[in-house]
Amino acid sequence: MNNLRRLDLNLLLTLDVLLAEHNVTRAAERLHYSQPSVSVHLAKLREIFGDPLLLPGPRGMRPTARAESLREPLRQALAALEAAVAPSSPFDPTQADHTWRVAATDYGESTIVLPALAALRAAAPGTRLAVLDMVPASIARQAEQGEIDLAFHTSDGAPPGLRRRALFTERYVLVGRAGHPRLKRRPTLAQFAELEHVMVSPDGGGFIGVTDTALAAAGATRRVVLSVPHFLFVRAVLERTDLVAMLPERLVRDMETLEVVQAPVEVPGYEMSMLWHERAHRDPAHQWLRECIAQATSV
Repeated sequence: MNNLRRLDLNLLLTLDVLLAEHNVTRAAERLHYSQPSVSVHLAKLREIFGDPLLLPGPRGMRPTARAESLREPLRQALAALEAAVAPSSPFDPTQADHTWRVAATDYGESTIVLPALAALRAAAPGTRLAVLDMVPASIARQAEQGEIDLAFHTSDGAPPGLRRRALFTERYVLVGRAGHPRLKRRPTLAQFAELEHVMVSPDGGGFIGVTDTALAAAGATRRVVLSVPHFLFVRAVLERTDLVAMLPERLVRDMETLEVVQAPVEVPGYEMSMLWHERAHRDPAHQWLRECIAQATSV
């Protein structure tokens, strides 16, 4: 460690060229130094390594055994350092073999991951994508430690300190099975309140949500008879029963098995965003992934 503190990059570069040229004059020309400067570097290197390193010979200088042992490790170390400080090369998705990790709820899987999947597979066939369960309280830590590349979350609930890009704005619609006898037209507020509802409670077991808050402001209530933790199960319930639900519109878009109508009460929607840590913000591969997802979800 003491020797390492005495070294600087210029000395190592000089040694690398000297070991290749075996000649101070030619080394000076390659390094664009004067010959005396290279000689000074060599003297410092000899002192640091406690070895002459290069000895006079009939055809220039010949390396000592110590110098020969340094040749390949030094070349590899300098090559690694050069690669580390080189400007980032453009990202080529056709040659990429990344494994990306994103955190999403089942809603995010359906409305963000699924629409982006075809484009991602077509453009970057050598990559892999892992979808992790969304744990809102862990997003910031997971992103900081590199456990996830992206998280998909509402903008309002996004943890502070993360980069954010809005993807789309979502609104709620009233949904029931196709052919539902009470959804042939937009129900009145009284008819809406009489329907039996299922709702999603991410924390589990809740029977009051944003719809109930909006109804309370209008002086009404509804009958929530089923509370579940996942959106996808709600769709299955609606297809097989006469229950109805207030669901995000993108979740039920173009589903022939479901009837979608406007609710008689205005329920505030929300903005969906993708989140990432500053550590990945300028990475070309990460930038490409974000753009791919943003384009796929812009419709």
